[in-house]
Amino acid sequence: MTTQHGSTTVNRRDFLHQSLAGLSAIGIAAPLMGGQSLCAAEPVLRNGKSHMKLSLAAYSFSRVLTTRGTPEQLAGAKFTLEKFIDFCAEQNLDGTELTAYYFPKEITRDYLLSLKERTFRLGLDISGTAIGNDFCLAEGEARERNLQMCREWIDHSATLGAPVIRIFAGNVPAGDTEEAARERCIEGINRSLEYAASKGVCLALENHGGITATSEQLLKIVRGVKPSPWFGVNFDGGNFRTEDPYGDLAKIAPYTINAQIKVDLYPGGKKEFADLARVVKILKEAHYRGFLVLEYEAEADPFVAIPGHLAKLRELISG
Repeated sequence: MTTQHGSTTVNRRDFLHQSLAGLSAIGIAAPLMGGQSLCAAEPVLRNGKSHMKLSLAAYSFSRVLTTRGTPEQLAGAKFTLEKFIDFCAEQNLDGTELTAYYFPKEITRDYLLSLKERTFRLGLDISGTAIGNDFCLAEGEARERNLQMCREWIDHSATLGAPVIRIFAGNVPAGDTEEAARERCIEGINRSLEYAASKGVCLALENHGGITATSEQLLKIVRGVKPSPWFGVNFDGGNFRTEDPYGDLAKIAPYTINAQIKVDLYPGGKKEFADLARVVKILKEAHYRGFLVLEYEAEADPFVAIPGHLAKLRELISG
């Protein structure tokens, strides 16, 4: 629908968006919209300037954490999620991200509540959780398992008090097309999102290779998802392997509801040290407000290297 004014034709949706953008400058738009963007494909409306809090992903200790361990394996483990939470507190972090891979094979409500109590006692927020789903899979048992896993982790996140789950899109199955895989991914997100909204948990789609290898691919999915304030982008500062990863990060930053940062970057697929100041600046210019989660994947000992990187990030976000 359009409105006519003189010789100018204005699309109704564009008119509303422009009007609310103007109102946001005086703090009116967010109340009118309940703090929501018009749809999933539009940048997140934010109040105030950028504000970031520091968190650390459990994946940073993938070399020492036990993956989906049995009670016996976890009892003998040198490093556990509990010890990871303690490490986050020792680093005076604001939050801790609890990656699904390192939870016990059998997850009980009592176990989840014990982690929630531990983080609270240590003054930490559980900034989010993360799963390794693939929504590009064709109809069948494997796809249903992925959808069920996402649903279970929505429940787990709600119990933990975690506000967001970072999710993947997936990869194009052999012999399939990207368009078909993307449609299945969008359908999977929509199915999961309805349940996530009912539990008060956001889903954040990560730029994680596959059909999200470029900003254009990622945003095609974002534009296809049904409008919801419970959906957005998980900004991963180290995952783009494009010729201009910083440019791609700038394109997805306005849609970001959760942000990760890594110490390495891969322009054109070639590894180099990330310009952390530049990545943080991209988020600040997008007025991002939320957690900045360090996901450490470099070769050095994480126990030795992480404190220094956190100190640098703390300096950058406060500057």
